[in-house]
Formats: sequence, C-alpha cells, structure tokens
Amino acid sequence: MDSVKTVEEIMNVLNMQEEILQFTHFTNEDALELGNFILQEAHKKDIHVVISIRRSNGAIVYQAMMDGTVPDNLYWVERKYNTVIREEVSSLSWFMRLKKTEKTMADKFMDENVYACAGGAFPIRLEEGGVIGAIIVSGMNHVQDHDFLVRCLSQYLHTDEIPRIKKSDVN
Repeated sequence: MDSVKTVEEIMNVLNMQEEILQFTHFTNEDALELGNFILQEAHKKDIHVVISIRRSNGAIVYQAMMDGTVPDNLYWVERKYNTVIREEVSSLSWFMRLKKTEKTMADKFMDENVYACAGGAFPIRLEEGGVIGAIIVSGMNHVQDHDFLVRCLSQYLHTDEIPRIKKSDVN
C-alpha cells in the first residue's frame, strides 16, 4: 500500500483493520495460543515487548514480559488496555480521533494516569458479539507497537492483504 498521509486516510485504514481482524470465537485457550504466537514473532524479529491479552472484565488471560522491557512498559499496557475497553477501538485509532478533532484526553474526561493516547492495543472483537477484550503490546514506538500487533493478528487469523500504517505516516 502506498504511504498514507492524511489523518482521514489513516483513520480509514485503522477502521478497515478493525473490521477485518475480528474473531469468530475467543476463549482463554485461544488467548494462550495467540499470545504464544505473538511472543514467537517477537523473538523472530528480535523485538522486545510486553504482551498482554485481557478480557473486558480486567482478567489477564495471557501476559509475557520479554527481556529488554522495563516495568514502565506494564504501566503503558494497563493504560492502553483501559483506552480500548472504554472506547472500543484500537488505541492508535483513539490517538488519531483526538488528533482529527484537536481534542485532548482532558477534553474527553480521560485521566492520563489511567488512559493512554498511544497505539499498541487492539480490540478483541467477535464478529457476532462486539468487543470482549484487548491485545496489548508495549516496548517500541507506539505506531510500531500497533503495526506489530496488526501483522501478528493478520497472520494468526490467516488474513491476506491487510492495509497497514507506517511509523512515518503518523506524526
């Protein structure tokens, strides 16, 4: 895909990603399988991230903290998760929505100690049931965190030709 430039184009790509990357079902066993898949991909690419998969009720059904990450990454994971659960969109989509409307987290009554306006968390959306949780990574630039998740989900769900966002597209 050619380089995405405008906020509107980026938002369209993010909406397409969320529409395409949905699950028919998602169990705790699925979370274990997906989490281990993401962990293997991170090892292959020599990416050092915290990976967390959480249900909407807050239950952590998978979590791994790779070497090279720091406790601060866990703080980012928590805040990104809270954003996805509240807004029911990826945390990068939320970042872009605020950018488009020129609003701040405070304008939306979102405490920055509780929520994160940064990419790296993606909703677990059932095709027939809505958002039931989130998959979160932290350890790279927030756009890279998002793109890594999208690539992993695309492979895991056997989805071809998923539109992607590049770090250079988002400033």
